Amino acid sequence: MTGERITLYDTTLRDGAQTQNVGFSAEEKRAIARDLDRIGIDYIEGGWPGANPTDDALFADPPVLRHAVLTAFGMTRRPGQSAANDPGLAALLQCRAGALCLVGKSWDFQVDVALGIDRGENLRLIRDSIEAAAARGTALFDAEHFFDGFKANPEYALCCLEAALAGGARWLVLCDTNGGTLPHEIADMVARVAARIPGERLGIHCHNDTGNGVANSLAAVRAGARMIQGTLNGLGERCGNADLVSLIPTLSLKMGYRTGVDDLTGLTALSRDFDARINRTPNRYAPYVGASAFAHKGGLHASAVEKNAACYEHIDPALVGNRREIVVSDQSGRANMLARLREIGIEADAADPRLTPLVELIKQRDLQGYAYDEARASFELLVRRRLGQVPTYFQPVQIDVSNNLRYDEAGEVLTRSLAVVRLRVGSGPAGLITEAADGNGPVHALDLALRKALEPLYPDLREIRLEDFRVRIINANLGTDAIPRVVIRNERDNKPDWWTLGVSASIIEASVEALLDAFIYELFRSGVESRYR
Repeated sequence: MTGERITLYDTTLRDGAQTQNVGFSAEEKRAIARDLDRIGIDYIEGGWPGANPTDDALFADPPVLRHAVLTAFGMTRRPGQSAANDPGLAALLQCRAGALCLVGKSWDFQVDVALGIDRGENLRLIRDSIEAAAARGTALFDAEHFFDGFKANPEYALCCLEAALAGGARWLVLCDTNGGTLPHEIADMVARVAARIPGERLGIHCHNDTGNGVANSLAAVRAGARMIQGTLNGLGERCGNADLVSLIPTLSLKMGYRTGVDDLTGLTALSRDFDARINRTPNRYAPYVGASAFAHKGGLHASAVEKNAACYEHIDPALVGNRREIVVSDQSGRANMLARLREIGIEADAADPRLTPLVELIKQRDLQGYAYDEARASFELLVRRRLGQVPTYFQPVQIDVSNNLRYDEAGEVLTRSLAVVRLRVGSGPAGLITEAADGNGPVHALDLALRKALEPLYPDLREIRLEDFRVRIINANLGTDAIPRVVIRNERDNKPDWWTLGVSASIIEASVEALLDAFIYELFRSGVESRYR
């Protein structure tokens, strides 16, 4: 445990924005930058001024940051132009950034082939450009293709670093640009560099093309580097960049280094909120912050975790803002069921006669395609219904859904769906409610019709938002006979979101089951009194 300080440099807004199907507006960049600043990132690379209108807009009106230094990225001057007359460099020097990070060649092959200039000229343009950047504030040099260059010609690669150092660079960042270097190679080469250039001036920038982005970054730190560049959730072109969300807790909890992130409990929320912002499903298997990172499905594991969580957990999940999950499935045992019952507030012990029937019920439902590890609300309703603890709020009597496909003059399909629901909310003819609604799809129409029928009785339902709707095919090998599983995520302000599911050969029936569970669960957990008479 060293206690030494590691500087964190986030390049989500520039390198991460090169991910396929990911893009940020200037306002989104400002919001993400504020999130990163809030947790304690040291440098936030906002983008490349002069390269596109979005980055120009960001640096024209930069976000107010309390801790982080907003950094602009660009390249060294072009061959044949002075630093004072290079338009690209001028855009960087004039932007409203607290630091500038310039990328330049450090591999003789790239200098010879890509730039087509004398190697000495490359050293001069590195030094000239860094001098201009350092004259206005903090300057960083990204040594592109450094490790490939070091393998081919270590002396020239080091000369490129020394040219930047002579120009006044605060940080010399060693880039594994193609992402093909392995941890033992990184460790060896960084150690050799650190023998000549102080480690407190060295940074590491790794791509994940061999799946070693995080491991390579840690190897560089062990060898002397004191800055890590990375992205949120490993975003980046091709296979992504080193994942800061994995690196930060590893540095702090495993290796004893200090970073600007003093409170790690916000990492899980940061990771998941970022995925929500870019409309991407969070990776439930992500280290530290994934929903499955501390999930225990096997009965043997759950039994041991009940006695002492350290049996199968490398850290307390609360340290990173995550939580333990005991999964109930066909592989579960009594220990899993006990843990889940306690989790939802039902006291039970190993001798409880209710335990075995509940375990068998879950296994039976699992065979039918229900997967309660991804729909905890439906699991709780299933158990509490079996125990007679859920009141009757309403009863479905009849639900009809029809789709109307029409075509415009251009041949484009115009689809509208109509849902008609009949619900019983009491005895006698007055206890029947019938409502209809059309929507832009069957689930949308169903949701609207159910709300029209129920919201006058249960106003709480007005605050529920259906945020995610997913259909999974359970047995795809059966083709059109396959059974779909519908999973729905619901939200309500100032409350944890909840997931429900339905399974049926009919996707409409599965959707109805998941929707009804969503409404009933929120009424139940909110303590709403049943109006069913």
